[in-house]
Amino acid sequence: MNRKIFIIAVISLFMDQITKILIGIFFAFDKNYAIIKNFFSIHFIKNYGAAWSILDNKVDFLIAISLLAIFIIYRYMYNFKHNKRNNIAFGFILGGVVGNLIDRIFLGYVRDFLSFQFFSYQYPIFNFADAFIVIGIFLLIVAILKGEDQNAKMDN
Repeated sequence: MNRKIFIIAVISLFMDQITKILIGIFFAFDKNYAIIKNFFSIHFIKNYGAAWSILDNKVDFLIAISLLAIFIIYRYMYNFKHNKRNNIAFGFILGGVVGNLIDRIFLGYVRDFLSFQFFSYQYPIFNFADAFIVIGIFLLIVAILKGEDQNAKMDN
């Protein structure tokens, strides 16, 4: 694995796990703490499913999907041009997937706590691992649109 991708993955994994530990220590479960009124709060919950609680209580299946995702990401990251954006993308995705995988394996659920409200819409509560995955996927979409997904020999 590219050393830069590995370092980014470890840093994002560390950030995810540390924030989850700190939230568990300093915030009560299922209580909402307003940070920016009517916009952002800390709301510590246990998510037994995936995004938007789909596949609720299918932890073994979600663990298998996570392991498969790690394998696929590892296999295909070498097809992409090696540049800063793509290294960050793969590092974020791997760190995020592993962060939530650790929760599922050791706790049976994922610790979520970032809660945003946009006018009357309450966005599903998430964590840093989820944010890293989404950012990483967005960056990979940019890479694909720029044609950087077909030529691993182009190094910067």
